[in-house]
Amino acid sequence: MERLIKVINKLQDAFTILGEEPLSLPQIAVVGGQSAGKSSVLENIVGKDFLPRGSGIVTRRPLVLKLINEPDLKVEYCEFLHLPKKKFTYDEVRKEIENATENDPRCQNKSISDVPINLTVHSPNVLDLTLIDLPGLTRVAVGDQPKDINQQIRALILKYIQQENTIILAVSPANIDLANSDAIQLAKEVDPEGFRTVGVLTKLDLMDKGTNAMQILNNEVIPLKLGYIPVVNRSQHDIDQKKDIKSQWSAEDAYFSGHPAYRMIKNRCGTEYLSKVLNKTLMQHIKNCLPDINNKIATFTNLKKNELAELAELNDDAAKSQAVLGCIVGYAQKFKDKMEGNDDDATVDQLTGGAKLRSMFQGQFLKNIESVDVLSSLAPAQIRNVGCTTCIY
Repeated sequence: MERLIKVINKLQDAFTILGEEPLSLPQIAVVGGQSAGKSSVLENIVGKDFLPRGSGIVTRRPLVLKLINEPDLKVEYCEFLHLPKKKFTYDEVRKEIENATENDPRCQNKSISDVPINLTVHSPNVLDLTLIDLPGLTRVAVGDQPKDINQQIRALILKYIQQENTIILAVSPANIDLANSDAIQLAKEVDPEGFRTVGVLTKLDLMDKGTNAMQILNNEVIPLKLGYIPVVNRSQHDIDQKKDIKSQWSAEDAYFSGHPAYRMIKNRCGTEYLSKVLNKTLMQHIKNCLPDINNKIATFTNLKKNELAELAELNDDAAKSQAVLGCIVGYAQKFKDKMEGNDDDATVDQLTGGAKLRSMFQGQFLKNIESVDVLSSLAPAQIRNVGCTTCIY
């Protein structure tokens, strides 16, 4: 069964390279609001510091994180799909994620991109898992960010979690009302019965003294079929002091063992338990989806074989010219359809083509032009002289 996750990982890489998604693959999408603790949860699962940190929206491209368990491996290493055959340390991974994000033209002005970064971790200390880290939900645009950044992030997250084969890992802070959790609210939109949502509670150690999250953990508030799992991450002070993950695991275990309420359910608390549940859930999910995946892959393979047959080598110069002309005419027609709003393949979640250009020119561009004071750099005497010169001519 463990091999199934590796097979799904290879399919994920293949479809990323192709730029196509012919079928919905079993995967786990990590969803949460900003500062909910998503990054810390992922680092705890891996056992290493490797994700970029900072204020604002740090995750601005989906990160497809594939964990590969290799028991006999002596030195852990990581690989990026866009940089094949190059091995990275965890410190180098953080820098490369930042570089890949900043070099994506869609990520200018702290915006987001839907093009994923594929990262594979080879380690003897992880369980086989495929996790997709998505941008944190935000409510207010900051600085030069697009004013609709919240809608953009929601659309990107929904693109992943509305797929029926995606397990939703909803990360929520325990020190806020669960009904106000961005992750739970979004998960309920696509999985109202909670059949494929795993709840993760963070920041239990920050709850008001004398309170606990036992009602949530007992599935009595907003029930989920897969339940809720509490974890304790490193605080910002711990991160600043370079506290390593293994020390945090010990501190987490001590916290649940010593807590008057949580020690009664200690066997279903913590990062180690979360990893095992996710591994087991993903394998079972893959097993259930396997017949449908096989059928869709067979259909997709036959489709591509037919396309390849049509692309047989052309020996005649006239046929080659006709093929090139056909491609140019097809591209021009596709461009025209997109500009005129007649593209049936265009997404319905956001403006595209001519509508997008019209919105840009009549919206922010117009406001920016109107806000420019063309005389701001001229002194009153210069303005007077220009006016007098104009009168003379």
